[in-house]
This record gives sequence, C-alpha cells and structure tokens, in this order.
Amino acid sequence: LFEGTSGLTLPGTRMRFMGEPLTLPVSEQMLGRVLNGLGHPRDGGSLPRGEDELDVNGLPINPTAREYPRDFIQTGISVIDGLTTLIQGQKLPIFSGNGLPHNQLAAQIARQAKVLAESQEFAIVFAAMGVKYDVARFFIDSFEESGVLENVALFLSLADDPSIERTITPRTALTLAEHLAFTKGKHVLVIMTDMTNYCESLREISTLRGEIPSRKGYPGYLYSNLAELYERSGKILGRDGSITQLPILTMPNDDIGHPIPDLTGYITEGQIVFDREMYGRGIYPPVNGLPSLSRLMKDGIGEGMTRADHPHLANQLFASYSHVKDVRNLASVIGEEELTSLDHQYLEFGNFFEKKFVSQSFTENRSIEQTLDLGWKALAELPAEELQRVTDEEIEGHYGR
Repeated sequence: LFEGTSGLTLPGTRMRFMGEPLTLPVSEQMLGRVLNGLGHPRDGGSLPRGEDELDVNGLPINPTAREYPRDFIQTGISVIDGLTTLIQGQKLPIFSGNGLPHNQLAAQIARQAKVLAESQEFAIVFAAMGVKYDVARFFIDSFEESGVLENVALFLSLADDPSIERTITPRTALTLAEHLAFTKGKHVLVIMTDMTNYCESLREISTLRGEIPSRKGYPGYLYSNLAELYERSGKILGRDGSITQLPILTMPNDDIGHPIPDLTGYITEGQIVFDREMYGRGIYPPVNGLPSLSRLMKDGIGEGMTRADHPHLANQLFASYSHVKDVRNLASVIGEEELTSLDHQYLEFGNFFEKKFVSQSFTENRSIEQTLDLGWKALAELPAEELQRVTDEEIEGHYGR
C-alpha cells in the first residue's frame, strides 16, 4: 500500500487486481516542483497537468539504437571534472559512507552542473529515498536559495514513508527524465540518493514475502533490479536529449565489497569513491582519486571537448599522486627526515593537490579551464623531468605558468 491503511478494516476491505502497471502523468510543469515518491505534490501546489501518462517501469532501450556517449558535463568540481569526468548519457555512481558529505555534494552538483553548449537545454531530476526530514529540507532550501529549483524536479520519499514507495521513487524520477530527454529533447541529469535505502527496502519487502535470501539477506534479484534502473540512462540515435545518472549510495561499514556497491560497480561505468580519512583532514569533497574511475572519460575530453592537454594532465596527476602514497608510507616507517629532496617535493605536491585541487568550498564553482590550470599549478611542485606522461609541448605551454 502506497498511502497507508488509515480507515481500512479487514472485514470491510476488498482487493481486486487491475492487471495494469503503475503509471505517472508527466509534463515539463513538474520542473520546479517538490513531489513525493509517487509524483504527487509535496509543496502544497496543485497536481501538475500531465502531457502524457507513462508506465513507471519504462521500456528497455534497444542496444542498436543507443548512441555512444561523448559530450562533457561540467559539474564545477575539480576532482570530478578533471579526473573522473562525467559524460552525457553515462551512469557514474558515488560511493560514500555514513556521516560523509554526500548530500552536500549532491546538492552542489545539482546547483552547478551544466553542458557547455549554450543552445542545449539542461534539466535536473533529483530523487531522494528514505531521507530524514532535515535532509529533505536541506535539499529544498539549497535549490531555492541558489535559484535552480525552477529547473529541478525534486522527488522526495522520506524515512517515515512506506517502504514500497521508496522502491517506486527512482522509477517515477526516471520516467519523468525519459519524457524530458526523449520527447522534449533536454539533457537530463538524474541524481538518486540514497540507493542503499532503496536496496534496504527491497530486502525488507523480500523478507516479508518469504523469499529465499541471497548475499547478506538481499533478494537474489538485486542485481537485475538495480540494472533495470541504471540501464535507463543513455542517448538514443536520432533523439536530441540524453539521460545521465549520478546515483549515490552509502557503503555499510565503508565496505566497498558489500553487495550494494559491488553489484552497482558491475553495472555502471565507473565510480567516485569517498575517503573517510580525507574527510577527517578537512578535505571537501573527500574524493579519493586513486580508486575512482570514469570509464567513458577518455571519449569525452581533449581537444574540441574540454582542452587538448586534459587527457595527459589527468594521467600525470594520477601517476604523481600514486607516488605520493608510496612516499607517505615510506615516511611512516623511516621518518620524514630520512627522505630524499625529491621525496619531499612529492609530499609538497600531495599537500597542494589535496588542499587546493581536490578541496573546494560548497559554494565554489570552477570552470574546466580553472580546474586544468590548477592541475598544472599542482604539478609545478615537482621538477619538470618527473613529468613523464605529458608532452614537451604541454610542459612548455602550461608548466609553471
């Protein structure tokens, strides 16, 4: 039951199966509105007038009709734009943990995300599942204060709402996204948080139905159920719009091998991983670049898309930061005073990279040019001969500038 059992009695209640799936009336009027998980108004306004009524389960996209994603989405966050670039039509999850600032990052991305081509229409569909009231209020206030709410459709399923509604919320959000993208020609970014709450609801319902549990008590169909949601992203040949997904999940006990992040990683095209140790050092967003990955990044960056030096710069930043980890491990054993001068330069690079490149304020919106220039400033902490993954021309044009 989606709307509770108040006023119902067993003797006076009859149930009849209609043989029809749940449908959602969709329209552009839903942008700028705050809705519940079923698409009903939560902001006190009237029900948006539907232009069409669609099955919330959607229809699978023919693989031969898919267009390969290649266009860059700027989030204004350096560690994402520079190192784990988000591409139109991609599904790129954020693996976070309890108590980490994933809600702030979600709100910041929703506020700042845009496509660089001015002629392309962009919209945000935001689905929050099982969130507490104060978190829901934070999202609403953040969008209203920044003036982006008029371009956001916000689906809120609160923690005290029925579990079954939590399982429908991402489907209603994606149904609206499909209408906006493939009927209206908009580029739609769908942010879904928290997918862990969604999976917990699946487990709760599965247990009540007496189904045989699989790993850690989750139903055996968890993988296919998540795939139903994630595979509704993409681009279609001959259609102007696209659906890009940014699902956010909290890893129980920070375990990346837990069934939820594990199965999500099999379906999606990369991951952005939060690090609790970085968060403890005051770094926001606490994104650990080394386990993070965007599998479609290589096809959406470079000359004509971001900047010609972007691919080589990203590779060099990854390689240099990886060496920083080795130097820090060595220093913890023998002490910093025993390190070579080059090792100390790598430590300086690591500090600059984390404090200046990765870390930025909640209100800071960096362009891709600012992000790449900041990456070169970080590399300037190292001698030029250590930069083996960028060309001599790129060093001459950007190093130390």
